[in-house]
Amino acid sequence: MTFQNILADLKAKKYAPLYLLHGEESFFIDQITDYIEDHVLSEAEKGFNQTILYGKETDFITIVNSAKRYPMMAEYQVIIIKEAQSLDWNRDASVSVLNSYLENPLNSTILVFDYKHGKFDKRKKTYKLFQSKGVALEANKLYDNQVAGWITDYCKKASYRIQPEAAALMAEYLGSDLSKIVNEIEKIFLNTKSDKEISTDDIQKNIGISKDFNVFELNKALGYKNIFKANQIVDYFIANPKSNPPPLVFGSLTTYFVKVLRYHYSPDKNRNSLAKVIGVSLNFVDEYVAAGRNYSKWKVFQIIHLLREYDMKSKGVDNPSNLTGPLLRELVYKILH
Repeated sequence: MTFQNILADLKAKKYAPLYLLHGEESFFIDQITDYIEDHVLSEAEKGFNQTILYGKETDFITIVNSAKRYPMMAEYQVIIIKEAQSLDWNRDASVSVLNSYLENPLNSTILVFDYKHGKFDKRKKTYKLFQSKGVALEANKLYDNQVAGWITDYCKKASYRIQPEAAALMAEYLGSDLSKIVNEIEKIFLNTKSDKEISTDDIQKNIGISKDFNVFELNKALGYKNIFKANQIVDYFIANPKSNPPPLVFGSLTTYFVKVLRYHYSPDKNRNSLAKVIGVSLNFVDEYVAAGRNYSKWKVFQIIHLLREYDMKSKGVDNPSNLTGPLLRELVYKILH
């Protein structure tokens, strides 16, 4: 089941007796756990029927004994095991106690395991029991090219609209940590009316990312070969190194020119086809078409090689001074000329 399916079932009060929530993306795990913790039982019912345990402080016998109890003056009892990855899953004797319960779980108990920062071993009998008797969700991190679309969908579900440029800017600077992204989005929601489209101005005002001088705009300036704008942005980066750290800048430039290379290798230059091949929304296709015309396939190969070379130099390789400002200025000159 997907995250959306599980959440929809929970909101419809369709509860499973078992939940195994595992994977690298803690945001999805927390969202489901928080919903169960906050909504399945009323405040009056929680006192006797809701138990929160932690993997480092409990064991399978305690968990199973708790799960076998019947609810008091409520339809369900809820047991949530947080940090479940800290349980001793390698002790067969202990795990067999859990497996015996998983084979025949009580329908009046909702047992939730939060297994974070890694994937549960799907070869184990325990995993197969969670799958067959309850719900198992693998919460994977989003790929970088999925983040902007996720931000757009998140805003839409909250009855807000966001400009594609603003979503892309957030994705570029905040990365793929969804909890961090949501915290920043919520700041914007607090200061923006829902009938107003969230713009790059709102991003700058509420998050502090410059709407004119950022890696997103540097990519665009290079793509269109706007020499004046590109150098303006480089000057800003050199003056504000903490806001634009070299790993972010070099990483973003590399990603950008790899996408330009995809344009060159796409046999179909139709805008819809290009959007899929490049991995961007239709709003940005024209920019990559322009970049593809401004930089030949072989020039793009050369640029990607330069980016790797200068990224290493920014880390001190063959560059004892480790001054990234002059390096960035030199790199941008070589890209444009």
